[in-house]
Amino acid sequence: MPLAEPHPDLVSLDLLVSVGELGSISAAAAAHGITQPAASMRLRALERLLQIPLLERSTRGARLTPGGMATAGWAAAVLGEMRTLLSGTAALRADRHSHLRLAASLTVAEYLVPRWLHLLAAEAPNFTVSLQMDNTTHVGDLVARGQVDLGFIEGARPPGHLRSKGLLADELVIAVAATHPWSRRRRPIGAHELASTPLILREPGSGTRKVLTDALEARGLGVTTAMELGSTTAIKAAAMAGTAPTVVSALAVRAELRTGQLVAVSCEDLQLERTIRAIWAPGRPPAGPAARLLVIAARPEGVNSSPA
Repeated sequence: MPLAEPHPDLVSLDLLVSVGELGSISAAAAAHGITQPAASMRLRALERLLQIPLLERSTRGARLTPGGMATAGWAAAVLGEMRTLLSGTAALRADRHSHLRLAASLTVAEYLVPRWLHLLAAEAPNFTVSLQMDNTTHVGDLVARGQVDLGFIEGARPPGHLRSKGLLADELVIAVAATHPWSRRRRPIGAHELASTPLILREPGSGTRKVLTDALEARGLGVTTAMELGSTTAIKAAAMAGTAPTVVSALAVRAELRTGQLVAVSCEDLQLERTIRAIWAPGRPPAGPAARLLVIAARPEGVNSSPA
């Protein structure tokens, strides 16, 4: 969604965070390699843009106002997400001579891999990574053909022809727009109602689609498709627009559920859980950076959406 208001630049936000951490504009300016007048000018421009006082200035220096402290906290989160973005895109643009070749299903690639790569780079910075994103079926094919060193997928069961390690549990969420009638229901929906309702879904071959299909087929039911989209972002946008309900990973809709753009709907007689797994080819166990990444992905902090 485009930003409706003018937004501050990241350098100014980083400077504000540094003032809060270091205790003065001069210390923050020195840390950023700029003069104190230049730092002061940036911070005043930031105050004018946001239209709130961020600093209390006196002859003894400057300190953050309560509003400045709150803004610095939000800014730190924004800067953390930007570092995650840079880690992820660095992996995507790496060339064919990369030392670590990865493939991941779209949900894992979008919401977990950037965090893992950020942590890996902090521990072992002297290597490059390439990342291919596809659905679970195609990721398994890439691993089986030896085109990547390590894959990450989601599903209820591991692929029988590959070695795997379960990393974390993931729950699928039935999500609707705040304007959808289901958002106001006091009782859960049933599996039959879900099966008969047209849904916005990923394409066949995706781990998300398979978990839902398998759960319904176990009850003798099938899915009804309103729309098939190959992007989680597109699916969320269509659901928020009120096109139809969707079933997606809880990882993918944390922000939208928190802001109320989407509402989670429970299903009383259907379990929609799966495991996110690392997979590799038999006879080619993860080694070097791949083995280190596997350790990082299994740690609890690997699920955190913001880099430390």
